[in-house]
Amino acid sequence: MRQFLQMLGRETDGATAVEYGLILALIFLAMVGAIQSFGITAISFWTMVADNVTGAGGG
Repeated sequence: MRQFLQMLGRETDGATAVEYGLILALIFLAMVGAIQSFGITAISFWTMVADNVTGAGGG
């Protein structure tokens, strides 16, 4: 049992996988934030366009 625990303590593959998982999670969160910000900006832009088109033709 002791040899197994010592071998397990030296194993680094699991730690590397966890690190990659954390990096992937941070990248995903950054992407979600960027897409959300872009979506809000795009909705605002198209709302402004629609208001201007409606205002220009209502004569």
